[in-house]
Amino acid sequence: MPPLIAVFAALAVAGGFGALIGILVGGRDRRSAVIPDGPSVTAAAPGLASATRRKGLQDFAPRGYIGMLERQILLAGRPAAWTVDKILIAKPLLLLASLLSAVWWVGLDPNPFRIGVGLFVVVLSFFVPDLLIYSRAIERQQAIQNALPDTLDQMTISVEAGLGFESAMLKAGNSGRGPLAEELIRTLQDMSIGRSRVDAYHALAARTSSVDLRRFTRSVIQADLYGIAIGEVLRVQAGEMRMRRRQRAEEQAMKVPVKVIFPLMFCILPVLFIVLLTPAVLSIVDAFS
Repeated sequence: MPPLIAVFAALAVAGGFGALIGILVGGRDRRSAVIPDGPSVTAAAPGLASATRRKGLQDFAPRGYIGMLERQILLAGRPAAWTVDKILIAKPLLLLASLLSAVWWVGLDPNPFRIGVGLFVVVLSFFVPDLLIYSRAIERQQAIQNALPDTLDQMTISVEAGLGFESAMLKAGNSGRGPLAEELIRTLQDMSIGRSRVDAYHALAARTSSVDLRRFTRSVIQADLYGIAIGEVLRVQAGEMRMRRRQRAEEQAMKVPVKVIFPLMFCILPVLFIVLLTPAVLSIVDAFS
């Protein structure tokens, strides 16, 4: 392998993984979770987004893929460094880095195994940013769904103590931690800048894929429209959320035996048979030899 190609491979690897590390480190910035979006912003300055929009990498990517990325970023909480443009930049950098590294590795000893592994690594590296943002979105939505019953219990206690619904939501958001508290604070901020309560609750449901949270927002909207006591709604919703969380835990527990079959059959039992049967096989061989 020529030294020049090795130098290019090293530079490409450093650049690709440097861009990926920059996304991961910058993704810890949570300030974007309190910036409202949607009609509350565009209504204040119509045409502002179209006037300031610059031509970027999104114009050269399929619209369906861009929409999928924007949805995953929204579910991940819109971290500052996880933008569509940065992901589109990181993908070709990682692809180039892995391609040069695979060419260098295969060139040392060309064989079908190395070629197959190199192709697999090249293809996988291209989709690493997509997998990372998808994983982060899934983790965030699971955290929201797991924290919802306890948050509803806290809001129920606050409402029964005499606080209003928004005040109870503010108290739960300020005292809580995690993505659910951030979403509650953002919903209150949307209402504080002039967004209607119904639109703010619809925006909250749109920013999540949690079925329980969407059901809760629909219940709150209906209670607001028909004048139902919000304390009773919170109490019923909290009980249902706890029951669903217990059912999900039982479902996961019932899936464990099925998930254990593969490692048991292909990892544990072969080693066990080798340990137990090898002395017997050696004794039989010695007896008949």
